[in-house]
Amino acid sequence: MRDLELPGRSPAHGMAAMAATSHTLSTQTAIDILRRGGNALDAAIAACAVQCVVEPGSTGIGGDNFCLYKPAGGEVVAFNGSGKAPSGATCEYFAGEGISEIQRQTPHACVVPGAIDAWCRLNADHGKLALKDLLAPAIGYAREGYPVSSRVSVDWAGAVDLMKAEPTMARIFLNNGEPPKAGTLHRQPELAATMEAVAQGGRDAFYTGEIAEDMVSYLRGLGGLHTMEDFASLSGRYETPISAEFRGHTIWQCPPNGQGVIALLMLNIMAEVATGETPISTRRIHAEIEACRLAYTARNLYVADPAYAEVDLETLLSAEYAARLRGQIEPGRARHPLPDPDLVRHDDTVYISVVDDEGNACSFINTLFWGWGSGLCAPKSGVVFTNRAEGFSLDPTSPNRIEPGKRPLHTIIPGMVARGDKAVMPYGVMGGEYQAMGHMQFLTRFFDYGMDVQEAMDAPRFMADPFTGEVEMEETVPQAIRAELADLGHAIVKPGKPIGGSQAIWIDPDTGILTGGADPRKDGCAMGY
Repeated sequence: MRDLELPGRSPAHGMAAMAATSHTLSTQTAIDILRRGGNALDAAIAACAVQCVVEPGSTGIGGDNFCLYKPAGGEVVAFNGSGKAPSGATCEYFAGEGISEIQRQTPHACVVPGAIDAWCRLNADHGKLALKDLLAPAIGYAREGYPVSSRVSVDWAGAVDLMKAEPTMARIFLNNGEPPKAGTLHRQPELAATMEAVAQGGRDAFYTGEIAEDMVSYLRGLGGLHTMEDFASLSGRYETPISAEFRGHTIWQCPPNGQGVIALLMLNIMAEVATGETPISTRRIHAEIEACRLAYTARNLYVADPAYAEVDLETLLSAEYAARLRGQIEPGRARHPLPDPDLVRHDDTVYISVVDDEGNACSFINTLFWGWGSGLCAPKSGVVFTNRAEGFSLDPTSPNRIEPGKRPLHTIIPGMVARGDKAVMPYGVMGGEYQAMGHMQFLTRFFDYGMDVQEAMDAPRFMADPFTGEVEMEETVPQAIRAELADLGHAIVKPGKPIGGSQAIWIDPDTGILTGGADPRKDGCAMGY
């Protein structure tokens, strides 16, 4: 338990149901849906739709979605709602155009968005309430307005130059060239109309007809390769989740093209590293940094869309491979350069956690990738596009090379912890590249250091770049430790903004009492009843 004399927040507690999101309006929406008879998945979709309005820089309907859903008494369901490259996208095309890399504010950074398809499919297959009921709160906020919250206003102010470079972005999100301040009422009428169309017409209202025509004509007008058929044929997929055992629990993740396998790899590495009394010590931080570099090097070389490249999950998840990487961590110095990850080579959001009164648990994540995605917005529909295609490589020898209909490497990863056949914690960490590292830090602080869900989120964070050697570290890490890490060879730098965000709900397996946490780096909260 935290020192109650210090700033901070206590975890939330409930008996029947709970939701945790990064925005208060989103959490309240989820609770409203649960009280109206919706299940955990219904509440997650409704909360996410609200966040696509009230956190427009973090997520949107022009982005992607992944979900882990554990029905009470059932198996873990994994859904991949990530977008795909257009059918004309090939390395040969880009080489012929003299394009050597995919740049952010260009149509080539935009995959066909997968979020709406995922919401509709999941609602139809597993929900209890109608889609129109789930989208109604978000439509209301987009049409009538919502107050810009504190963290959102900071992120908004940091993207002004991006918005000024695109007329529709500037028109919708700026007022005479200025971002709205915290507490200002903001409306998105174009987005309200688009979401209303989806509420009435379902998936096809977004991927065919006038809305799709608006998106396709806009992207093609900028030189994009997208076609109406690319949108009409977009479909997410159910997948077999992957897992690893940690401290008597099963940790579930979605399989590649996401980086969930790397979160599991990092847990496997750290499982045999001495914990010490606190996670904020020179010895422990050094080990986590080195594990991060090794695991992320493996990610960048070997994780891709398995429909297009062989991904050796068996090796990546094996205890032997984790032991080999762990053995390369030197306690007295940072490794430069990093060794090869030692595999046979084959030719970076918002997160929502919900538990309902039936025991169903949902781990739900939706993203535009970078803040405000590509910075491109369809003029009639108000859809801001993800820049996720920057996750592709234009190197024809890379497993992540761009190919028609391919999904890029994804950073967003929902997580689920189970004990036996029961879900005990839907959890997730936001923050692009940080997410796999963040999963390891959250779970080890919870299980190895006895922190509650809120304390495990509040603790200082750091993230190693596996190639540059720089370590972004929050300033809450004591200066003496930072100096000792520098002496070991770590280049410590200040992050541009707080690292990531997170939510989680612990379900006590004996009493059923719910304990939820929401990251203080964001504007949200956990609420239960």
